[in-house]
Amino acid sequence: MRIAALILGIVGGVLGIVAGIFAMTVGGIGAAFAAEGAGTVTWLGFAAILLGVLGIAGGGVALRYPRASALMQLIAGLGGFIAVSLFWIPAGLCLLAGALLAFLGRRPASPVAAA
Repeated sequence: MRIAALILGIVGGVLGIVAGIFAMTVGGIGAAFAAEGAGTVTWLGFAAILLGVLGIAGGGVALRYPRASALMQLIAGLGGFIAVSLFWIPAGLCLLAGALLAFLGRRPASPVAAA
């Protein structure tokens, strides 16, 4: 399960970066036509790029640190929906599924350590 979390995290992060670039492009075109709120869209696209990088990093640590990976991918997945909403659907689905698989794929605590 952790290998699937790694793959989904990387794919989701790359798709998130593409979504952020697309949102920045839409914001730039809106700014060129002096549309109201275009600057906000551009900044939220930049935030989506950063969240995509966080998702890639979360996917990258899935094999060694599954809990941290799950948290990073969850933050990236949910934060991207807040930042660029509809553009984020493919990336968000990959990141949220990767977070779930990373969390479920962690090693159970040994009985000796629990005592």
